[in-house]
Amino acid sequence: MDVERYPEWAPDVKEAVVRERDSQNRPLLVEYRASALGRSTHYTLKYDYSQAPKSISWHLAQGDIMRTIDGSYKFEQVGEKTNVTYALSVELIVPLPGFIKRRAEGRILHTLKELKVRCES
Repeated sequence: MDVERYPEWAPDVKEAVVRERDSQNRPLLVEYRASALGRSTHYTLKYDYSQAPKSISWHLAQGDIMRTIDGSYKFEQVGEKTNVTYALSVELIVPLPGFIKRRAEGRILHTLKELKVRCES
């Protein structure tokens, strides 16, 4: 949940600013600036820790090109390791052709690989 450091390892995230924290100092409301589809976009996510530590989820509070963003990390302890399942659903204001959606999916998968490397280091 070190969202302010996302720009260090997530190439498309240019800025992450925590606007609100909960009583445990975890980010609740985070404003992001990211590059998407050749332009800069701004969006704010609201985080939910009600299922922590088994799951952390988020949804769109405000965005300029997105109608919805719903996502989560689910954590499952397996012996000495933790399996993490990432889920993301995004609905844009303007529909996109399939090849552009696939390119965006590829960038998201690349970013998740970067997160895995960072977590394991």
